[in-house]
Amino acid sequence: MDINRISACTYPLREHPYDYALAVIAESGVHRADLWGRDPHLPEEPTEEDLAAIEQASEDTGVTIANLGSYPGADFSSDDPQARDAALTHMKRIIDAAERFGCLSIRVTPGRGEDPAIIDTIAPLMAESADYAGRAGVRLGMENHRGSIAGNPEHCLRLCEAVASPWFGVLYEPCNLLHNGVDYRAAFDLLQSWIVHVHVKDGRVTEDGFERVHLGAGEVDPAWLVNALGSIGYEGDYALEYEIPEIEPVETGLPRWVELFRQL
Repeated sequence: MDINRISACTYPLREHPYDYALAVIAESGVHRADLWGRDPHLPEEPTEEDLAAIEQASEDTGVTIANLGSYPGADFSSDDPQARDAALTHMKRIIDAAERFGCLSIRVTPGRGEDPAIIDTIAPLMAESADYAGRAGVRLGMENHRGSIAGNPEHCLRLCEAVASPWFGVLYEPCNLLHNGVDYRAAFDLLQSWIVHVHVKDGRVTEDGFERVHLGAGEVDPAWLVNALGSIGYEGDYALEYEIPEIEPVETGLPRWVELFRQL
């Protein structure tokens, strides 16, 4: 695979400042990053000084900020109209930051909780956000993750169809789906028209629960993933999300993932 299709998430390096995280990614051979949307990487409410400093670190390391691992949209399901208005303002601010960095996408939160009853409340706000994002050339993706409606593919599909925008969809995450007891291949079949970004890691179900492992050592098939996404004309990044520092440090483990993925 072309190295320019591979990015890496800074989330596994969240105990370190963003400049260190970007330097580690550069050392792995990757030139694109998913920047985590919390301190000490991208603050939840970034200032001009924050954005300028991140741009400088990006230039210094040669690692482009390709996607933002941010969290706007949680309060779209709030019962308080002022909270929903504030959440929409925050969403637009993060979209502005993504446009400034030249990002392909940002991660969004589809309200709070797993109850699909919130879909009717959040869909109009996500639609307005998607219109704003479209003008900026930025896609919005809700990550398949337990704890939100995005962990359920059927709920994802319902929200995508309600928003009905090419600028809104799913951050497809096979390992998270597996962790949530969902067949990630069946989820792909259901959501393939709405995939805007992809995170890649690996894990397996054991007698003691769920275990994250090195890429290629678990139940997520990287070759299947690339072939499946290629079959639908996916043109975005494959963001490696190295979340096993307790097995091997990111600094030495991530380059191994990059090499494995380059060979696909």
